[in-house]
Amino acid sequence: MTDISARTSAGSIEQLAENEIFVFGSNLAGMHGGGAARLARIRWGAVMGQGVGLQGRTYAIPTMQGGPETIKPYVDEFIAFAKAHPGLRFLVTEIGCGIAGFTPSQIAPLFAGAADVPNILLPARFWDVLLGR
Repeated sequence: MTDISARTSAGSIEQLAENEIFVFGSNLAGMHGGGAARLARIRWGAVMGQGVGLQGRTYAIPTMQGGPETIKPYVDEFIAFAKAHPGLRFLVTEIGCGIAGFTPSQIAPLFAGAADVPNILLPARFWDVLLGR
């Protein structure tokens, strides 16, 4: 694994560099009305009605359709997408830990496959769970 400090996304993401993508939790209907989803829509081109995948300078991962097991396939799809696009840096927010009501200990394990993907930056609390801190 690489240096974790270089792989940690900011607690509050206010701006993006040219090659950065804001990764946020959404709902399957793509109604980006609150939390990070609203920020993604207002600032970086998330599309109303699109609940999954790349849109503008954002990437949506649905978190509102059930338990963590329903989120995992979308996280796996995201990790594969990030691996296929090494020229982009993906700044992951604490998806699912706001409006969806999950905790980092429930969501972070879904990102275990991202630990060795250098262009995916995870929130500090996700790293804490993944590293057993």
